[in-house]
Amino acid sequence: MLLRTLFIVLTSRLRGLLPLLGTSVLRMRVMPGDLDSNLHMNNGRYFSVADLGRFDHGLRSNLWKRALRRGWRPVAGDANGRFSVSLRPFQRFELHTRLLGWDSKWFFVEHRYLLGQRVAALVVIRYLFISKKGNVPTRLVLDASGHAADSPELPAYVAQWRDAQSALVAQLKAERGAQ
Repeated sequence: MLLRTLFIVLTSRLRGLLPLLGTSVLRMRVMPGDLDSNLHMNNGRYFSVADLGRFDHGLRSNLWKRALRRGWRPVAGDANGRFSVSLRPFQRFELHTRLLGWDSKWFFVEHRYLLGQRVAALVVIRYLFISKKGNVPTRLVLDASGHAADSPELPAYVAQWRDAQSALVAQLKAERGAQ
């Protein structure tokens, strides 16, 4: 993963700027280190590869550059994965990453693993930026990186997932308080 990350950093400028709501496309291959005992991509590796897609999107859309300069760091909060087709050793695939939208705290990103036109896996992640003082509101991150747009409406499946995550957090807090 370190070599893949280095490759993305070194080649991001060559691939050009990306609109905030544009799609980052990374062409990749399943390597031996990505495999599990069933000789297909390990389910945990999908999330690691998704990090690469977010990194590429964040750098090329300029969403992350100025935030990182301010000492704000992106941190994943929740992730959800759906695996439909196994990715086999040395198989080529494309990772399509796009920012779906945001609220006052979270950025919501979709990662599609494509084999041709077929979706092999779909990973959705919400992340935020943190500073030494705590969470950084999304509006501050967007303003710092030169993006004035309002969030598009989240797809229904993402909005439902967001609401389910919020309910879970509330339940866990209530359980902690009852102890």
